[in-house]
Formats: sequence, structure tokens, C-alpha cells
Amino acid sequence: MSMTQQATPAVDTPPAPGPKQSDGRTRQRPPALRLLARPEVGVFLGAVAVLVFFLFAAPPVRDGSSMANILYQSSTIGIMALPVALLMIGGEFDLSAGVAVITSALTASMLSYQLTMNVWVGVIVALLVSLAIGAFNGWLLVKTGLPSFLVTLGTFLILQGVNLAVTKLVTGNVATDDISDMDGFSQAQKLFASTFTVGGVNVKITVVWWLVFAALATWVLLRTKYGNWIFAVGGNKHSARAVGVPVTFTKISLFMLVGFGAWFVGMHQLFSFNTVQSGEGVGQELIYIAAAVIGGCLLTGGYGSAIGPVFGAFMFGMVQQGIVYAGWNPDWFKAFLGVMLLGAVLINLWVQRTATRR
Repeated sequence: MSMTQQATPAVDTPPAPGPKQSDGRTRQRPPALRLLARPEVGVFLGAVAVLVFFLFAAPPVRDGSSMANILYQSSTIGIMALPVALLMIGGEFDLSAGVAVITSALTASMLSYQLTMNVWVGVIVALLVSLAIGAFNGWLLVKTGLPSFLVTLGTFLILQGVNLAVTKLVTGNVATDDISDMDGFSQAQKLFASTFTVGGVNVKITVVWWLVFAALATWVLLRTKYGNWIFAVGGNKHSARAVGVPVTFTKISLFMLVGFGAWFVGMHQLFSFNTVQSGEGVGQELIYIAAAVIGGCLLTGGYGSAIGPVFGAFMFGMVQQGIVYAGWNPDWFKAFLGVMLLGAVLINLWVQRTATRR
């Protein structure tokens, strides 16, 4: 008798699912660490702390008009700190930014007054001069390979001397003549130095321009190819050039953006006070750079944001006006700024190390 056996195919039973393994390289960082990785987070917390401190230490700060003055003071720093921050993200900085503001204002004022021309002619020529100064800084940097510290230090000294010497030569004084009665003055003043009312509080137009420029700079950094170029040349310009980034154009255009900021702030000063002191502006470049550093930008480049310098400038304006409203000696202002700068650098360093820790 024969028996037929039928083979039954073996069925592989899959193992019971266990916990998903991770090798650590693809591990998702906690949301708190991802938030800390943002360069503006540290300065935002610092700005809130400074605001709360002066709300208690200086009761007049709680008044709407006082806050408008603080925002105005912040805006005059913040408008210039924005292009300086973009330049720092691109790996460079500009020591001539402070005196370039005065050069722009002097150019518009003296050209309009001495030639008896509409002030808008002086405004346009001042814009061209400011852009040319920025282009010269960028071109010299790219062509020679010199550090931006040396290039812009030279420009700083040149402009400082030219501001004083040319003003004395043309006007016979260290200040320009009053241009408030010249053609086009009222229209230009509305654009650069007007005031509007919100809830019974007078607010300077520079506050609006400051926020508009900040929004525009943020969009450029985060949503455009040019923003990617800025981060790339700041991180490593040789690698950026190797992948097709126009390093020369990016560097020069960033310096020209600083020139544009200097022109705008210079026009604000001119049409706010009708005249310009030729010796001013020295030391302001450090304020702009400090606002950018406090805002999370690194001196080494490749890291930062446009929002951070907004909070950095706000901290400067709050401290400067808060000391006055608190009735303290204003000589302490620079000491407070030094403490703020060192504190911001240490906080940013801690934030970066915490955010990159796995």
C-alpha cells in the first residue's frame, strides 16, 4: 500500500512589532530645542526682561507718549541695524556706517542750499553717493581680499575727515545751513520725518519704516534666492562660489544695502533738525553692530535673522530712554550697553550649544 504525502508550504510569521529603533542621527529634537535654535529667541526674552524691569523701575515708561519716544529712539538705530545685520550674516561688517549717515545728510543739505536747488535733487544725489560708498567698500574688499575691518576702517577715517573739512570749506562752519524754507522741504519731511497720531499719541514715521524694512528683510532672507546667497557666502564663500553663488555680487550688494540704510537715516536726521553737525556719527557704527550682535548675528557670519536686530534695537532704545525716565545718571547708558552686549553674546553661545546638543 502506498501513501501519498502532500507537502504543506511553510509560512513565515513576521515578528511582533517592537519599539522603533533609532540610531540617534535621525532623532527628532524636542520642540523646545528647535525653538532655541532660532537666533532671535534669546534677544526676544532679553527685550521682554528689559521692558518689564523698566516698567517697574521707571513708571513714566507706562505712558503711551513715553513708549512712543522709546520706539522712535529704537527705530533710528533699528533701520540702520537691519542692513548691518544682513552684512554680518554675509560674513562682513562695516565700520564706516555711522559717519556714512552724516555724509549722506551733509551731501543733500549742502548741495541743495549752496546751489539753491530743490531739496529732492540733494536727496537723490545723496542716495547715489551713499550707494557709491557702499559699492566702493564691497569692491575693494572683493578685489584685494583684505578683511572688512581694515577696508571699512579706512573708509571711516576718510569720511570722518571729509565731513569736517568739506563742511568748513563750503559753509565756513562745522554745521550746514538751515534748509527748512527751501523748495521741496515739506514734501521730503513728510516722507522721512513726519509724525502721525495713534490714540492721542504722536508716533514718528520712522517707526513704521523700521517695521516695514524689518518685514522686507525677513522675507528676503527666508523666501528668496538672494537670502540663500547671503547665508551661503557668510558660511563659506569658497564653497558658495563652487556651487554657483555669485559671491562678488552678493558681497558688494550687501555693502550697498548698508549705504542705502545710511542714506535713509541721514535724510531723517536732516529733515528732522533742518541742519547737520559734520562731526556727528562717530561711534554709531558700534551701536549698529552691537544691536545686530545682540539680535543673534555672529561676527563669523552665516547665522542670524532680521527679526533679532529689531529686538536688539528695541533694547537699546528702552535702556537709553528708560534711564532718563528713571531719573538716573545718563552716563550709565554705555555701561548698560556693554553689559547687554556681553550678556547677549553669552546667551547666544549657550542657546546655540543647547540647540545643537543631541
